[in-house]
Amino acid sequence: MNLVIDAGNSFVKVAVFKGNSLLNDEQFELSEFVLRIKNIFKKYPNINHAIVSSVGSVTDKELKVLKLFCKVHQLSHASKVPFKNSYATPQTLGVDRIALACAAFYHNPKGNSLVIDAGTCITYDMVNDFGEYLGGAISPGLQMRYKALYQQTSKLPLLEPEKEVNLIGNTTNSSIHSGVINGVLAEINGLVDLYNQRFKDLTVILTGGDALFLSERTKNTIFANPKFLLEGLNYLLEYNKK
Repeated sequence: MNLVIDAGNSFVKVAVFKGNSLLNDEQFELSEFVLRIKNIFKKYPNINHAIVSSVGSVTDKELKVLKLFCKVHQLSHASKVPFKNSYATPQTLGVDRIALACAAFYHNPKGNSLVIDAGTCITYDMVNDFGEYLGGAISPGLQMRYKALYQQTSKLPLLEPEKEVNLIGNTTNSSIHSGVINGVLAEINGLVDLYNQRFKDLTVILTGGDALFLSERTKNTIFANPKFLLEGLNYLLEYNKK
């Protein structure tokens, strides 16, 4: 069994895999790390390997605890990958994007794939039909846009996304919702159109915390898979075992 850990900017996401089958996944704050990891190993004592993808939130303390239970692979730009990495600065490539590219490669090994991860940031990652990771784009996520409007102005309120949003806002709040949500949707739809023009038979996967919220509102054919990054980490762990 494998344990995969994705420590992002906001939360820690963990999943237990047996082969390619997802047995369990959960999300918690970093302060709960040690307790939650201990509970996972009590429930799944046959876990013998783990992979950690962290943007810097997991410290040596947490890693030492994890290593008491199993072998640990800490994902980095030096990890082995099954695709050709054509990123100009691979040492700066986020480990989350490496995992997403790996998931895209395994799910569509002979096709063109664009992975959109809608989380704290929105990342776009392209793997072509030659098995080559090309790069993509990074932009602010939904919550970041709401917070920026609040923090960088003196009078605008801090809001949360709403399900029903008008194109034309007739109050300050509805104008913010229109600008943030319709702006993100226009960005995603516009970029997908541009990628479709360049890459034949493009498969688009939307993942991340806001994947389901956004997938219901996009105009393009997009496959929503909130677990895509976790699946990519599991593939990478298996690949690096070899």
